[in-house]
Amino acid sequence: VQLVESGGGLVQPGGSLRLSCAASGFTFSNLYIGWVRQAPGKGLEWVSDISGGGGKANYADSVLGRFTISRDNAKNTLYLQMNSLTPEDPALYYCARDFTGWGAYDHWGRGTQVTVSS
Repeated sequence: VQLVESGGGLVQPGGSLRLSCAASGFTFSNLYIGWVRQAPGKGLEWVSDISGGGGKANYADSVLGRFTISRDNAKNTLYLQMNSLTPEDPALYYCARDFTGWGAYDHWGRGTQVTVSS
């Protein structure tokens, strides 16, 4: 199993970024997959997840209405569209596979860094 995130970078407050996660080594469309972030000096914070078929998505209150999770099962790729970024959003964003559908993440990528600064 391999998960490789990309798309992070530096953006101004109010700006947007789209993160991607390329998955391999398992049947991507069978499983929930999600995003988890870790800000400097803080613990892990669950951000969002999406069902295998893409029909059900869940969000943390802190990102609801600003972030959109999606997946392209033909490309084995997960996305996170992040809009209206704030100074509370900078973190290392991880893509993680949920093998149960109940938030049990068993494989993680190495993360992609998001920085929000003017």
